[in-house]
Amino acid sequence: MRRVIIHLDMDAFFAAVEQLDNPELRGKPIIVGGSPDNRGVVATCSYEARRFGVRSAMPLSEAKRRCPDCVFVRGRMSRYSEISRSVFAIMADYSPQMERVSIDEAFLDVTKSEPLFGPGAQIGRTIQQRITDELGLSASVGVAPNKFVAKVASDLRKPQGLVVVPPEQVVSFLAPLGIERIWGVGPRAAQILHSLGLYTIGDVQKCRVEILSDRLGVYGQRLHELSHGLDERPVAEQDDVKSVGHEHTFDSDVSNIEVLRGVLLHLASKVGRRLRKGQVKGKTITLKLRYMDFSTFTRQSPLPGATDLDLDIYHAADKLLVRLFDGRPVRLIGVSVSNLAPEGENAEQLDLFHPDTGKSRRLIETMDRIRNKHGDGIISYAKESEFPPE
Repeated sequence: MRRVIIHLDMDAFFAAVEQLDNPELRGKPIIVGGSPDNRGVVATCSYEARRFGVRSAMPLSEAKRRCPDCVFVRGRMSRYSEISRSVFAIMADYSPQMERVSIDEAFLDVTKSEPLFGPGAQIGRTIQQRITDELGLSASVGVAPNKFVAKVASDLRKPQGLVVVPPEQVVSFLAPLGIERIWGVGPRAAQILHSLGLYTIGDVQKCRVEILSDRLGVYGQRLHELSHGLDERPVAEQDDVKSVGHEHTFDSDVSNIEVLRGVLLHLASKVGRRLRKGQVKGKTITLKLRYMDFSTFTRQSPLPGATDLDLDIYHAADKLLVRLFDGRPVRLIGVSVSNLAPEGENAEQLDLFHPDTGKSRRLIETMDRIRNKHGDGIISYAKESEFPPE
């Protein structure tokens, strides 16, 4: 069945909200993430700041060096969450099949909505206009037959772009784009592909899948499929989400287990916070490791009771890391929690690693309140703060 998928991505979301609430900041280079004198990274920045080469996840000190006149703003997660809910409410008016990817982006399956609201392009344009009219913000939209192509399309003409890719034009649409736009192609994969003379998605389309699999392992087959715009994953509605997870791809492969542990703790804290926001807990922990040769391994561990606590997730994942890590350089690490159930169904939760569950709960709730008010980077665990965030 032909599908019509919309991917919506808010434009410079945090910075745009700050400019919306503070008119004197409009037109100025804005960096959200805290003071450049403190250790931390850029959460996001306005398009005015991007002209100076500032990018998300860049150290704040480097952002200050590149753009001395930038205005540095501490994040306000409660305000961003409020606007985010309004954005998703607008999208939900056009289809119940919505998958929230993050606070500022989501997929929407409008296949069955076209008889009511018109073609996918028209629905995307209407949603864009409502966000501008009702919220004073802008969003970029991609409309395509699947999630991968829609995501690529939404990123092409920012800000406030609308890119529509008909099914018969998917292959030709992707062909001239750089290989870095394919999911999973980071610096290391790009280097391998370049060594094969592959620079565009069109180059990958023409490459034999056996060659890709020989150099990239099991990912070679997936890469070949994505280069042809093949992606059958459905848009997962909120109630259909089976797991909550986060991954981190390193710019340079890492073989130091202490570095891996620091990043793992950061990822576990992000997973725990998402679980608490969704008021769900999980009973199964999964660790994912991808080595420099793209061989990928996952291991699961059942828990004696459901949890949404960061350290419960971390300690279970760390045990899996010790078992799975063989000393080879790692390019990606991820952790997820599955076997989810609403919070009320897990009243029997056992504390796995801490004798004082109440104290752990009070601590994490305090950290959540601080992050909601001042931004994610304002507080972290000691080991986590030594390593770069996702």
